[in-house]
Amino acid sequence: MTPEAGISLAKLTTIGTGGPARAFARPSTVAELEEVLAWAAERALPVATVGLGSNLLAAQLEHERVDTIVGGGAANAVCLHHARSAGLGGFEFACAIPGTAGGGVRMNAGAYGSDWSDIVVRVRVVAAEGDAWLTPSERGLSYRHSELRCGQVVAEVEYRLTPRPPDEIKLTVRELIAQRKATQPTNKRTFGSVFKNPEHELGAGRMLEACGLKGHAVGGAMISPMHANFIENAGGAATADALALMAEARRRAREQFGVELEHEVQLLGGIAVT
Repeated sequence: MTPEAGISLAKLTTIGTGGPARAFARPSTVAELEEVLAWAAERALPVATVGLGSNLLAAQLEHERVDTIVGGGAANAVCLHHARSAGLGGFEFACAIPGTAGGGVRMNAGAYGSDWSDIVVRVRVVAAEGDAWLTPSERGLSYRHSELRCGQVVAEVEYRLTPRPPDEIKLTVRELIAQRKATQPTNKRTFGSVFKNPEHELGAGRMLEACGLKGHAVGGAMISPMHANFIENAGGAATADALALMAEARRRAREQFGVELEHEVQLLGGIAVT
């Protein structure tokens, strides 16, 4: 069994005080107890028995960090929902990223000034030769990049989050979603941001807008009239149409600003952008 993160000890002690537990489990069999103790030992976590909560005074820290593990295929929206329910903040920025925990690790996804490197403690990666938990230096997260290679699959991700009132988390998420809807084509079919922001005073979107590319179309694909760093499927788009738009965007950015834009979208199947 997998322990839960963020369970309030105030609800489990007779005095009614205490902060969230880093991990909490209620084993009902000897086998489950052995499993939980092994889980804690693997992570070097101290173990305490709560029982009925009497004769127990638990620490209550405002800014204690809490570690929680999710599957690599867990949707960000689901992870955010569970984090909010458990009163764990720090994952709010992911409301703008419609992907999974593993995908977030692979490209060090981010939004609104935060990214996966801010909250990931370690990553369990499975490959043909076996599986292992990678340390921060081994996963090599930098701006929209990781050192994970082809054939390595993210099976589990351990996040380190911070206790925060669910109502505050909900308010922050509501504000970020409103901001996203006002600036990005959230109701259109896109694959997300096309290019990484370059080291330039203009971000990729502003740069391509200055190049006059908003609304520019090739076949069924179109550079979004709302945000120039998104490509929309305007109807019957083919992959070749999107690639042509990306090539044109790179050409104009190079000619007008002397900047070589690097694509953020992952290309699959032997295709390339010129």
